[in-house]
Order: sequence, then structure tokens, then C-alpha cells
Amino acid sequence: MTYTNITTIKNFVISGFPGLPPEYYGYVSALLLLVYLVIVFGNAFILTFIMWEQTLHKPTYWIFFHLAMTDLGFATVTLPKIITGYWWNDMVSSFGACFTQMYFVHSLGATHSLILMMMALDRFVAIWFPFRYPLLLTNKTVSIACSLCWILSYIDMLFIVFLTLSLPFCNINVIMQCYCDHGSILQLGCGENVPHLTNVSFANAMVILLVPLIFVFFSYFTIIIFVLKMKMSHTERSHKVLSTCAPQIFITCLFYVPRCFVYLTYTIGFSFSPVARIIIIMMYSLIPAAVNPVIYCFKTKDIKKALMKRLKNTKVNIETKTDSDVKGNVSNISQS
Repeated sequence: MTYTNITTIKNFVISGFPGLPPEYYGYVSALLLLVYLVIVFGNAFILTFIMWEQTLHKPTYWIFFHLAMTDLGFATVTLPKIITGYWWNDMVSSFGACFTQMYFVHSLGATHSLILMMMALDRFVAIWFPFRYPLLLTNKTVSIACSLCWILSYIDMLFIVFLTLSLPFCNINVIMQCYCDHGSILQLGCGENVPHLTNVSFANAMVILLVPLIFVFFSYFTIIIFVLKMKMSHTERSHKVLSTCAPQIFITCLFYVPRCFVYLTYTIGFSFSPVARIIIIMMYSLIPAAVNPVIYCFKTKDIKKALMKRLKNTKVNIETKTDSDVKGNVSNISQS
């Protein structure tokens, strides 16, 4: 069969969760809206608090700032469409809108992966070269490095999007996913270039995932070795080092472990049912974005300390104002 470069599909249909009865659309929409609000408020709070609190203007927390931006961006790119789709029973997405969503989904994912590598580098330098840390990782260098993570990711995904746009799309237009992603769109392409583009895209995804992951693994592995050696002579200091790295390790595991699991199962030929695959992808895409702000607040010493100080000052100010109001009222009553 001969294919042309003429695309006959004008719209894509987002399947969401296949087989979901219509009477549950409202409940699923409400649940996803709740998840979206948790992600928005949690990450918006982190962004605002880091910008507002001068004591947090340090390299480590600017990296957290960029991670929160990627989490907030990913949720905003993916969830509103599926929420409104289930609420108004409209799962149609235009050709251009679907490709735009795909571009931002993967650009944000790549950016997040690179910034996690930056976070591992930050801890690696802080543990192994503590005296050179203030010189090597300043606010300026971290801001430039994180900005490059954003720029390189978005440029890289432009290449993938333009390659995918060169494919003809014909007949089937149902995307088996809750949002437009590259793998689902590629499955709908037709023509002899599809296998080649599939290999190119897979290689690109592996580089984006594996290069940061290898460095992250190396960084935290050496830190753990450092802690184990230190435990022999400085138990208290080793606990302190481990506690400073624990939030970063947990955040990194939330991002990489489920993705590596999915890629490994795909590589060995194990396949999930469409519903199970979509649920797994939604969980590893959204749960970290909702949980990360909690980790920042309760597992990071400086943020927790600054937050408690602000809350304590607010409480003192409220009590002082209340006492002043009560004294003023008593004074007015005695004068009358």
C-alpha cells in the first residue's frame, strides 16, 4: 500500500479511561479536579514561599523552585482538558491542540529529568566538596544551569515534533491515553517512516531518561558510601548528611522508579491492559507533583524552619492585635 504525506485526520479523540461507564464521568472529573487543585495550590505555595522568604534564596531551593514549576506546568498542560472532557462529555482535541499538548508534556518531562540531575549535582558537590561548594554552586550558576535545562529540553522536543508532523495520519484517530503524548500519536501514524521515527524517538527518550539517571545514581551512590564510611567515626554528622539528602533521594525515586519499571516491562515484552497502562502513567505523572510540596515543607529543614517561624510570627501578631482591641474596648467602656 502506498502512503502520501496528506493527513486526513483533522481531530483526535482522547479515550481517557477506556470502558468507563458514562455515569462515572462526573466522579472521575471531580477526582481529577481535586488532584489538580492540590497540585496547583501546593506548588504555587512553594513557588511563592521560596520567592518571598529571603533565607531560602540558596542554590538548593532555587532547584526546588524549578522542580515546582515543572510539576505545576505538567498538571496545567494535561489535566484541564481531561477534566472538562469528562465533565462535558467532549473528548475531541484538534490536530494542532493535540500536538501542542504533546510538545509541552514531553518538554516539561525532559526538563524535570534534567533538573533532578542538577539536584543530584548540588548534593554531590555539597557532600564531597563542602569548602568549594559556595564558589562552585552560586545562585547565579544554578539559575543559568536550570534555565539551560528548560531551553535544551524545549529545543530537543521541537525536533521530535517536526519529525512526527512529517508523518501522514489516516483512518484511526483515537488516542488511548488521558492526554496527547508522543507514543500514542505515533501509533496512529501510517507510512514507511513510522518504524524509523519510533526508533529515533525511543533513543531520544532513553538519552533524556538514562543520562540524568546514571549521573543521579552515581551521585547518590557515592554519597551513601561517604555516609557509611563516616558512620564509623562521626555518627552524628553522618545522620545530618543523610537527612539533608533524604528529600532529594525520595523525590528522585518518585520520578524515575515507576518510569524505569514501565520501560523495562516494555523492553522484555510484557504488556499491560490499556486501562492499567493509563492508570500507571497517570499515577507516576501526577502523584509526585502532588506529594513533592509536602516533602519540601516537612522533610527539608530550612523550609520547615522558615515556615514555622512565619506561622509563629503571624500567631503572635494576631494575639497582639486581639489584646490591643480588647484593651481599647475596655478603655472606651470606662470612659463612657
